[in-house]
Amino acid sequence: MFAKADGLPTRTGARIIMSEQLNVAFIKAGWHGDIVSQALTGFTEDMEASGAACALDVVDVPGAFEMPLQAMRLAATGKYDAIVAAALVVDGGIYRHDFVAQAVVDGLMRVQLDTDVPTFSVSLTPHHFQPTEEHQTFYFEHFVKKGAEAARAVRGIAALAPKG
Repeated sequence: MFAKADGLPTRTGARIIMSEQLNVAFIKAGWHGDIVSQALTGFTEDMEASGAACALDVVDVPGAFEMPLQAMRLAATGKYDAIVAAALVVDGGIYRHDFVAQAVVDGLMRVQLDTDVPTFSVSLTPHHFQPTEEHQTFYFEHFVKKGAEAARAVRGIAALAPKG
């Protein structure tokens, strides 16, 4: 492995070698926290396996609806190369969970467009989630995969980012 002197990442096959540390904030919603935390597990495992240097700050928020505001506050610090936000928004029968999910995704998109800090959503909105062992096991494993996908997306966008 090697890094270019100009600080840009070097591609070697499907692997990107980062010559500078990535500073990433990872926001986790508290609802269904045992499942949502698996996205962080997948993210950190994939970052470590890639060899990319990554400083990670983890921020817990009460629920998904609070993620865009926290992402905006984190982006405003100028400290982060990327922000990842993870949540499981389920239909609790009281409100339309799809409205909450759409507000979250729209808010996260606004953060990245307004601040130029790449912001990634690992927010899933299943239509028929039930707290059964089968569903919990499926989403537990699925969030690990989604966290790893977010790590690859962070590295991919970092490789495209202008340096200077």
